[in-house]
Amino acid sequence: MTNHIVLFEPQIPANTGNIARTCAATNSPLHLIEPLGFSTDDKHLKRAGLDYWHDVNITYHKDLEAFLQFLGDNKLHLITKFANQVYSEETFKDNEEHYFMFGKETTGLPEAFMRENEEKCLRIPMNDEHVRSLNLSNTVALVVYEALRQQAFPNLELQHHYSHDKLD
Repeated sequence: MTNHIVLFEPQIPANTGNIARTCAATNSPLHLIEPLGFSTDDKHLKRAGLDYWHDVNITYHKDLEAFLQFLGDNKLHLITKFANQVYSEETFKDNEEHYFMFGKETTGLPEAFMRENEEKCLRIPMNDEHVRSLNLSNTVALVVYEALRQQAFPNLELQHHYSHDKLD
C-alpha cells in the first residue's frame, strides 16, 4: 500500500518544496497536475525541498483528465474545507493505494469536480471564523501522517540512533 500526494495546479514553490520533503520522509510519491504556477527548476522550490528533491518520486500530469486516466480504479480522496466527512474518520489501513488530492492555494479544487465526487471529499476540522484555510504543506503533512498512523507507519523508522544523539 502506498500513499500518493496529488497537487492540483500548485502555485507557490515553497509549499511544493515543503511537500516534496514530506514525501521524501514518508516514501510518498508526488503527483503534480499542470499547469504549475512555477518552474520545478525554481531555486526557491529546491531550497524549500532542500536536498530531498531528488529522493522524491514525481509524476507530472498534463491536466486533471490525464491524472484521472492514470488513477484508474485506485482510491482518491479530495481534501477540502467544504467536505462534510472528517479525514481522521476515513479508513486508510485497507492495503490499497490511496491518492490524496489537494487543490491550488488560491482557489482549491474545481467546484464541479468536487460536486461530482462529494463522497470522496474529506475535511480537516478548523475554526472557519478565524482563517480561510490551513497552509497547504501543513495540510498534506496532517493527512499523510494520519494515513501512515493507521497503517502502522510501514517502512518508516519508529526509532533511530544518531551518532551524536542528544538524548544519549
